[in-house]
Amino acid sequence: MDIRALATEDLNAAYDLKVRAFGPGDQAQWLRSIRPALRQGRVFGVYDGHRLVASARYHLFDQWWHGRAVPMGGVASVAVAPEERGRGVGRRLARALLEVMDGLPLAALYPATAPVYRSVGYEHAGAQHFVTLASEALRTLGTGSVKIRRVGPDDAADVVRLLRRLHTEARDNGPIDRGEDFFRDLLDSPDLFAYLAEDGFLAYGWGAGGQELVVHRCVAGSAETARALWALVGSGSSMARTVRACVAPDDSLFWLLRDRSAEDMHRASWMLRVLDAPAAVAARGFPTGLSAEVPLTITDEERPGNAGSWRLSVDGGRATLTRTDGEPDALRLSARGLAALYAGVSTTRLRRSGLAEGDASADAILDAAFGATPYMLDYF
Repeated sequence: MDIRALATEDLNAAYDLKVRAFGPGDQAQWLRSIRPALRQGRVFGVYDGHRLVASARYHLFDQWWHGRAVPMGGVASVAVAPEERGRGVGRRLARALLEVMDGLPLAALYPATAPVYRSVGYEHAGAQHFVTLASEALRTLGTGSVKIRRVGPDDAADVVRLLRRLHTEARDNGPIDRGEDFFRDLLDSPDLFAYLAEDGFLAYGWGAGGQELVVHRCVAGSAETARALWALVGSGSSMARTVRACVAPDDSLFWLLRDRSAEDMHRASWMLRVLDAPAAVAARGFPTGLSAEVPLTITDEERPGNAGSWRLSVDGGRATLTRTDGEPDALRLSARGLAALYAGVSTTRLRRSGLAEGDASADAILDAAFGATPYMLDYF
């Protein structure tokens, strides 16, 4: 089998794989979404002779880590022909994608089957969270003093600029930056209601059947703006009894609500892979009050450039990884363990999961350096 960039003439075959893997959809819309990636060489196929048996693509995103944007490859649309499943095709494709994303510090994906991705160094890192609550609980949150305006496609630059500022100020971990083109298309949807405040953005619409409101994104930099935006959604309580909202797991909404006894939370897990350990550490944000040096040993069969002995140096909100000759008291991490540590999983959890071993004297420092509650507001 051969893995190479997907040929334009194989788009119909790729759509057939998509339907067999994920169900039917709008083929014209799918073609519009995939053509930019195809032109940029970010769509790949696994070929058995001339027959396409699997395909995948990756997006170019930035992902926020402690308030800093880190370049990331978002792996998506991984589809394997039903008759080829269980033969290692998916793993071969996952390994090939690591190579074609060379130059990016990180990769992330929403897994259909975690074992395939764990086998090449991905590990669970965070989730997309949805909370369902009574719309009436939101209706009375507003103060009425915050100026809010409707926004459309021409406001995409303002929306992106604001979101970047808010994620930086909040030292967020996990949200992705999809850029102006994405928001221009999003804000052009007649089914989406979008609003902008000086320090907040809201995008929501009706759910299937018109009995529920769905909040795709509500990000605010102050309690007053958060109250105003959520109350705007709650103003539809006379028609929609419930609201389903995509939120951070520690969103300020949960501290604004008078009563949380009736909320229902659902999560879709995503996985992370460190492609270039020194670059990923250098690009990430760290606590400004921490100054420390910690020896690490990393094993990574798929990305040999990550493997070996390192010294992590953290100071002034930034960090570096520098190669060393090895130290006996180093913490030892697998590729999966490195991904989990980067995403803020505590060293205690890593050890109890078999993803880390060795000296524990610097565990508290590593927990302070990488501590995070990662989440995403987008599915891709």
